[in-house]
Amino acid sequence: MDIEQVRHYSSNILKVTNFPGLGERKQGKVRDSYFTADRIVMVATDRHSSFDRIIAHVPFKGQVLTQTSRFWFEQTQDIVPNHALSYPDPNVVVGKRCQVLPVEVVVRGFITGVTDTSLWTLYQRGERDFGDFILPEGMKKNQRLKHPVITPTTKSDEHDRSLTPAQVVSEGFVATDLWRKVQQVALALFTRGQAVALAHGLILVDTKYEFGLDHEGTLTLVDEIHTQDSSRYWYAASYEERLAKAAEPEYFDKEFLRLWFKEHCDPYHDKELPPAPPELVSELARRYIEIYERLGGRTFEVFVEPVAERIAKNLQAAGFAVK
Repeated sequence: MDIEQVRHYSSNILKVTNFPGLGERKQGKVRDSYFTADRIVMVATDRHSSFDRIIAHVPFKGQVLTQTSRFWFEQTQDIVPNHALSYPDPNVVVGKRCQVLPVEVVVRGFITGVTDTSLWTLYQRGERDFGDFILPEGMKKNQRLKHPVITPTTKSDEHDRSLTPAQVVSEGFVATDLWRKVQQVALALFTRGQAVALAHGLILVDTKYEFGLDHEGTLTLVDEIHTQDSSRYWYAASYEERLAKAAEPEYFDKEFLRLWFKEHCDPYHDKELPPAPPELVSELARRYIEIYERLGGRTFEVFVEPVAERIAKNLQAAGFAVK
C-alpha cells in the first residue's frame, strides 16, 4: 500500500472502544481489554503511544498490530505457548486470561534508541554496567552487540523503570527459577524473530515480551509479539553501509516519529505537544503495513466499513454479547 492510499483512509480510525457486555474494561496505551474470569478480549485501537503518552492516531494501526502478532504467534508456538484462542475480527484477539508477570522483558541486539530507557540513552549518560553485561567504551550508536542482551523494566501504565536481571529476583518481581526460564524463552523467541526477519530483508533490532502463567501454571506468552509497536526493524541491505557513514539506519518502525517530537518539543515534560504532522502519520502507517506484508508475504486487506461498526458486527457473529 502506498502513502496516497493510506491518506485516502486516514479518517477511518479507531480512537477508543466501548463494548458493554464483553467484560470488565481496562484501557491501555493502545489496546482496550475486556476481562472475564478466564478470558480476555483485546481490541487494538489506532492510538499511538510514545514517551508514556498518546502522540497520534495512525490509520490501520490496530489491524496491522493484531495481524502481525498473529503471524508471529504462529511462528513461535513451538518455543512457548501463547494466550491467543481466536481472532473474531482483524483488530481483535481473544486470549486465555493469565496471571501476568510484573516485568517487561526487553531484548536488544543493538545499541540504539532515543527514549529514557533505551540502551543508547543510558550509555550516553555514562552507564556501562547493566547487571548481566558490561558495555565497552567507544561504542557507536546503532552498533550490533556481541550477543543479544536482556534489559528488563517494570510494567507501568505511566512510566517504566529499568531493572537489572538481578533486581527482578531480589526485588521480588519474579522467582529465581521462573526468571531463568523466562530469559531462556525470551532469547529463543528473539533468535527466531531475527532469523525470520532477516529472511525477509529486515533486521529485528530489539523488542519486548510479556509473559504470564495460565491456570495450570504454564509459562505463556501474552499481549503481543514482534509487532511494529513493540519492536524496532531496520532494512538489512543498507545497514552496514550506513553504519560506516555514521548515518541512521533505514527505519521501518516508529523511531522517525519519535525523533520528530524530540526535535520539536520536550515530549516527556511539555504539557501539550504539537500535533503530529499528517504526512508523518501516513508514512508511519505505510511502514507498519510494509513490515506486515514483507514478513507474511501477503497483501494487507483494507476494509472500508467504519472500524468500530465492523468490530461490533464481527464480535456479535462470533457469539459475544456486544451491546
